[in-house]
Amino acid sequence: MSIETTVTRAWQRQALWLWLLLPISWLYGLITMLRRQAYKIGLLSSYRAPIPIMVIGNISVGGSGKTPLIIALVNYLQDKGVKVGIISRGYGGDSSQMPALVTATSLPSVVGDEPCLIVHMTGAAMAVCPNRQQAVTTLLDAYPDLQLIIADDGLQHYALQRDIEWIVVDSARGFGNEQLLPTGFLREPMSRLQGATVIYHEKLKTGAIRNNKDNNMLPLGNRSTMHLMPDKLHHLWQPEPTGTNKTNAKVEIDMPEKGSQVHAVSGIGYPQRFFDTLGSIGFEVVGHPYPDHYDFGLSELLQYSDYPIVVTSKDAVKIRALLSAYTAAQSLSDEYIELVSRLWVLPVTAILSDSCYDTLDEQLKTLGIQSDTDISIKTT
Repeated sequence: MSIETTVTRAWQRQALWLWLLLPISWLYGLITMLRRQAYKIGLLSSYRAPIPIMVIGNISVGGSGKTPLIIALVNYLQDKGVKVGIISRGYGGDSSQMPALVTATSLPSVVGDEPCLIVHMTGAAMAVCPNRQQAVTTLLDAYPDLQLIIADDGLQHYALQRDIEWIVVDSARGFGNEQLLPTGFLREPMSRLQGATVIYHEKLKTGAIRNNKDNNMLPLGNRSTMHLMPDKLHHLWQPEPTGTNKTNAKVEIDMPEKGSQVHAVSGIGYPQRFFDTLGSIGFEVVGHPYPDHYDFGLSELLQYSDYPIVVTSKDAVKIRALLSAYTAAQSLSDEYIELVSRLWVLPVTAILSDSCYDTLDEQLKTLGIQSDTDISIKTT
């Protein structure tokens, strides 16, 4: 088990030994505060893009649902006629090849898994680079008519000035023990929520957020909320047949039935959410959590041989790339044909409350961003 996995599990169960790390958290908090103040008063320089920047991030370590949220917002803005682009650090990609534009043919090993997924789902203009200024200039050089840029997970990147901040809070985890790293999983103190638009990521069909400190349930009221709606399972990959070689024949597949056992393999920030979602739609889940952005190997997946394997859309991006590279070099062996027949993806769609869209429309109006059309989004 990796150190990352060990610490993540300790955060989830709020292990008592974490409090031994409190002095380190105090030091981390001091450095974080001084760094932010240095940018605020101009001791450290920051970049102002020529068009408005909307940052979407969180104050906690681990997944909070940012990627599905970004996909939903980009689709909404595109339907309204707003020319929107996206930038990202490109975590998991090859920084030596950045800044880089992300296209439909980009590889997750080069630009990162989440950028590949976002572009696949939206077709939006996107650039990646750890240096967000370079990402912005690369994007605008290629797409000079953009009206808005969404920065994925750039909340703590204060070298980039921003016009809108949305912070996603995962209500399933709340704020843990409310301590900064490494005692808790907060990157910044809860006071950081002040002045930003906070989106509470709720479980499907729930109506409250848990306050982990006193274990009370707080009513949502008019808070901006989102939840993830699972779509239908679909097969991860189907090779195209070439010639008469049986290893390139169409793979025979059978949809996993509700109530059956499945291996849930996940390399996202908060795997338990994925496991819970699969359980909520009727599967008996055998969970296999991996570190966020984990680079799976095909041989690694062979060990899960007794049940169908279900992965997230983000993990599927990397696995498809592996399968494509494998079949480009050689035919599928019998064991890999059998593996492919058991690989499934559970996509999810972010469903936003009306107040999310109302807030966004008002923020765009304040920035002078005009849309070509008015559309109505109904939440479900």
